[in-house]
Amino acid sequence: MGLLEPHVGYRGRNGETGLNQNRRAITVISLAQTEIALAAAEALGVCVTVISAPNAAQAAGPGWFDAVIAAARARFPDVKVTAILDCGDAPGHALAALRHGVKAIRYDGPAAAQIGDIAAQTGAILFRERPVSLDLYDREVAGLDLLVACRDWLG
Repeated sequence: MGLLEPHVGYRGRNGETGLNQNRRAITVISLAQTEIALAAAEALGVCVTVISAPNAAQAAGPGWFDAVIAAARARFPDVKVTAILDCGDAPGHALAALRHGVKAIRYDGPAAAQIGDIAAQTGAILFRERPVSLDLYDREVAGLDLLVACRDWLG
């Protein structure tokens, strides 16, 4: 998938995918935060990568993540977004996310090569490491303007 969507990343020989060097991710925990990230990307005319909080697959599940991403994409249909669900080190949650149709997961547990193969068979991509990201929860708790933070991060 990295070859078909060069804005996403690259796929190494081991099936692991990484973000292109010029991509910056934004960690989101809600629809509101996801929409802010996409609004900033739209204003700047750039692609954006959003990633769930660590282990969100365990806490909220792939259905929640899929619904959040679908709603944000519906509001910002022209923004190219890569949405990564963090599955931590739990193979069951990674497989459940792939079964649900999530197209990008972050997973660093056992049998990563096999899960990477399954991801590739479903048209999904596997990230073994969390990308460097702007954590919107931290900014929100600090009372900062999230749209400004996203624009600064992506700009």
